[in-house]
Order: sequence, then structure tokens, then C-alpha cells
Amino acid sequence: MRRMILNRLGTSVLSLFLLVTIVFLLIHATPGGPAYSILGMHATPEAVAALNKQMGLDHPIWQQYGIWWEHLFEGNLGYSFTQHAPVASLMGSYLANSIILYVLATVIAVLFSVLIGMFQGYWAERTPGVLIGAGQIIVYSIPTFFIGVMLILFFAIYVSWFPPGGIGGEQSAGGALNIGSYFHHMVLPAITIALPLTAGLSRYFGHQARSEYRLDYVRTARARGVPPLRVALNHVLRNAIRPLVTVIGMMIPGIFVGGILTESVFNYPGLGWLLWRSALEQDYPTLSAIVLLIGVLTILGNLAADLTNSILDVRVRYE
Repeated sequence: MRRMILNRLGTSVLSLFLLVTIVFLLIHATPGGPAYSILGMHATPEAVAALNKQMGLDHPIWQQYGIWWEHLFEGNLGYSFTQHAPVASLMGSYLANSIILYVLATVIAVLFSVLIGMFQGYWAERTPGVLIGAGQIIVYSIPTFFIGVMLILFFAIYVSWFPPGGIGGEQSAGGALNIGSYFHHMVLPAITIALPLTAGLSRYFGHQARSEYRLDYVRTARARGVPPLRVALNHVLRNAIRPLVTVIGMMIPGIFVGGILTESVFNYPGLGWLLWRSALEQDYPTLSAIVLLIGVLTILGNLAADLTNSILDVRVRYE
């Protein structure tokens, strides 16, 4: 177990090193260098030279690379010249909103994926299972922004059940923040992110459940007269859900990609919305910091998924 943990930690550290190095090289590969990307291609040489000196870009590339690592260890992610604020504080004001939204969407996706996957595995190669599989392919193929627009048109405009965008959080009569308003505004964005995730995860989980239903121990339990619900919960679900943990860790980048489009459609002030705005304004310090954060969360998510899977399944430890 200890050797497995050290191997996973070593792989994660190496991945993190490569990620930071690639982001550093991409920043310096922009046309004209980072200074021209920030100030614009029509900036004067004097302004470019002043910004290069301010950002330490007048040093040799190897020295800049060392400074880049030093700033990262200090928590210094740079300065946003378009929004006139340190990138770290700028991201902090949006990160909490995204985490709440993405966690809510992931919980919804996992719960419905397990429910749909269990039905699909039980009715595999029969009409209900085929219909579920066709629905998964259709939902997974629909662009995220189209799902968001359709949800806004129906639930926000046609029936007026939910607000079309924003984050809410209005104060109640007593002056306290209205938590219910936050979640009321999050329902449609969370469903928009959760629908494609549910389609992908439920299809994978359905295949796992179908494989478990075909194994001998399930047939033996059925032959002994064990009720179908007990077979599904105590045997099939328990074993089929283990690989799902790893898949969820690998889908973290997909969650962020869906979040970028969703937050833009719903004007939700989260990290994805900030990334989209930074790309439009060519705010490369903020853009690179968000890419780094997404990469770090992906590496940590995969590491957590591997460790959790090794705890749930003893076979992974010996492999």
C-alpha cells in the first residue's frame, strides 16, 4: 500500500512539473512575447520595455523560469492589467462560486448515473436498455450551451420557475444572506453541466452493472431466491461502483469545460466565466493562472480517485 501511494505521488509530482513548464513556455510563445500580449501589438517600445522590467521579463529565459517557480511557491500568480487586481485575489472571488456549482452538478450526475446505470444493466439487450442507451448518446451529443439555452427558454421564460442567470444571494429582511436564493439560481446551471456528465457516466456504469449481472455469484444469488433489489444493492451496485470513482476523477477537465460554457450562458460569476472573459481580453496572467489551477485540480482529482479506488478494491493495491 505504501509503495503504491509513493508511486502515485511521484507520478503526480512529475505531471505537475510538466504542467507548470508547459504553461510557462506557452506564455512566452505568444506573438511578440507576454508584454505585447498584455499591452497590445500597437504598444510603444518604451511601454513594452517598462512592463518587461516590471514583470522580470528582461532577464534570461532560464532565470525567468526560476522566478516563475519562486512566485508560484509564494502564491504570486501575477497581476491582471485588464482588471487591475492581483490574479490570486481575483480568482479567489470567483473560485468559491464555481466549486459550489461544480460539486452540486457532480452530485446530481453521480446519483442519476447510478440509478440509470442499474436499470440499464438489468435490462441490457432488451428494449428498455436499448432505449436508455439511445437516450444517453443523444444527450451526450448535444452541445452544453444549447442545453443551457433550452433550459432558459423553457424553465426561466416560458414557465418562470427559475431565474435565467446571475447568482442571487439577495439579503433577507433580517439582513442575512438568502441561501435559498443562491441555490435557486444554481439549479439550471447545475442541470446544464450534469446532463452530459450523467449521459457519459451512466453509460459507463451501465456496462459495469451489466457485466456484474452476468457473473456467477449473481446467478447463484438469484437461484437461491434472493430478492432482485437485494441482489442489485448488495452485490451488483457494490462491485460496479468502484471503477466509477476513477472515471469521475478523470472527468474533472470535462466538468471545467462544461462549466466555462455554462457560466457564460447563465452569466454566472465563476471561474469559467472569468476564463472566458480573460480570453476575450487577452489577459494572459489570469488565463495562465486559471489553466494552472484546472491542471492542478485534475492531477489531484486523479490522485484522489486512485487512492480511493485502492481502498475500495484490494486488487488495485497488488496491481
